Amino acid sequence: MDLSGRAALVTGGGSGIGRACAAALAAAGAEVHVVDVDAEKAKTVAAAIGAVAHTADLADPDAIDTLPRAIDVLVNNAGLQHVAPLHEFPPERFALMQQVMVTAPFLLIRRVLPHMYATGWGRVVNISSVHGLRASAYKSAYVTAKHALEGLSKVTAIEGAPHGVTSNCVNPGYVRTPMVEGQIQDQAAAHGVSPDDVLSDVLLTRAPLKRLLEPEEVAAAALWLCGPHTGSVTGASLPLDGGWGAS
Repeated sequence: MDLSGRAALVTGGGSGIGRACAAALAAAGAEVHVVDVDAEKAKTVAAAIGAVAHTADLADPDAIDTLPRAIDVLVNNAGLQHVAPLHEFPPERFALMQQVMVTAPFLLIRRVLPHMYATGWGRVVNISSVHGLRASAYKSAYVTAKHALEGLSKVTAIEGAPHGVTSNCVNPGYVRTPMVEGQIQDQAAAHGVSPDDVLSDVLLTRAPLKRLLEPEEVAAAALWLCGPHTGSVTGASLPLDGGWGAS
């Protein structure tokens, strides 16, 4: 994989999947822009991989205007989670999650497409989830946002096809990230069980493969979508769900 001369932007690049994607793209030769709401995390990752750090709160549309336009690879990864029954779900939290995980990707795609169209090449990689294809109780905002991201990705694929731009979703199950590890601890405390029991009996109950994905596995899929042999892969959703969708 050689992305020399290409510029990549990764949101939520300060940790987890975003950090792994930023590192993989940098290792392939891309000039990487690491975007995160946490300035220190963005700077730390950027310094480690030779990238450029940007601090931006994607809940603020004006923050997106501070990010570069000349981007060849856009990885929409930033996200957050909240778990609650529908009738108790805080409306302001629901709105925030749509802003960060749907509106911000829309604004970023809109921002970088003119450059991609002008050069005749571009890759939009949306880090979706198994919850972009399936639903789980108590995750109304997350499931809604990921389903919306799937639709946005498909429209981008259709419009971008004549211009050499592909758009795809990567759909992991549960990944070993700070967000998921926090969920495991919260569930263990709430139910009075061990974290291992939460993993096998709650989070992974529908997946035949009973293990967490590593962030680097998701990053490898994202990088593959930027390669020379995937120009016809567009509008797709690539499950990395341990067989969840097959069960």
